[in-house]
Amino acid sequence: MLRRTMLGLLAAASCSLALAGSAAADDVLTGKVQIESTSIALGIGVTWGDGVLTYEGQEYHFSVDGLSVVDLGVSSVTATGEVYNLYNLSDFSGNYVAGQAGAAIGGGAAASRMKNQNGVVISLTSTQTGAKLTLAAEGVQINLK
Repeated sequence: MLRRTMLGLLAAASCSLALAGSAAADDVLTGKVQIESTSIALGIGVTWGDGVLTYEGQEYHFSVDGLSVVDLGVSSVTATGEVYNLYNLSDFSGNYVAGQAGAAIGGGAAASRMKNQNGVVISLTSTQTGAKLTLAAEGVQINLK
């Protein structure tokens, strides 16, 4: 029974991740990001890290702070992704909300799609080390340095 439940969760997570990583037809690719972060959680978790935004041929450093719900474990995440709909650099900073369901045990890949209050979308592919199970949406605060 436990095995069937785990397989069901993994199948649902795979479907969610496949949808999360895809860009909407009206999104315009405007930049790229690289992020290094760490997460510690037991019930409610904290995530922090740093990243680099490549936008209009320039690199901009930013910080990442987040809150996740229904997490378990400690993980280190390296992510790369694409930025869509960024037309003014000042619109990059903000609160991003991501719909994500994924699992990493001893290392694994995940995908997520986040959008902020300015309509900027970040589509990430990440590799996690450690053990972490994310079952709920995450909120992430990104600030240019």
